[in-house]
Amino acid sequence: MSTQPETGPSAELIADVFQRGCTSRQVLETVTGRWGVLTVAGLRDGAIRFNALRRRIDGVSEKMLAQTLQALERDGIVIREARATLPPHVEYRLSELGEQIADRLIGLIELLEDSVPEVSSAQRDYDARD
Repeated sequence: MSTQPETGPSAELIADVFQRGCTSRQVLETVTGRWGVLTVAGLRDGAIRFNALRRRIDGVSEKMLAQTLQALERDGIVIREARATLPPHVEYRLSELGEQIADRLIGLIELLEDSVPEVSSAQRDYDARD
């Protein structure tokens, strides 16, 4: 009987976003959710307080932003820094992982913004067919 540790696929965690229980899928859902993308992108320029971030992300409720920040913090994408001052001063910023994710999201956001005329034209054409 061998006492060496088992090696190979069964011994290590294999991330596969297409598998229902994979952590990467859960993180993908958080990051790419309605408010996740905007929250991560909104933090790209540096640390910001909650209400300033809420003003930047037009339409997000206080509750949804708080839940999104909490989920992103849990996943190691956002860092919450509370300073012991009166009144309390809390800022949010991206972790190193969060910065990497934000850089990729910004590329997608810029592509989408640049494509608005093409998308609008496609929508008009589609709607005209119906």
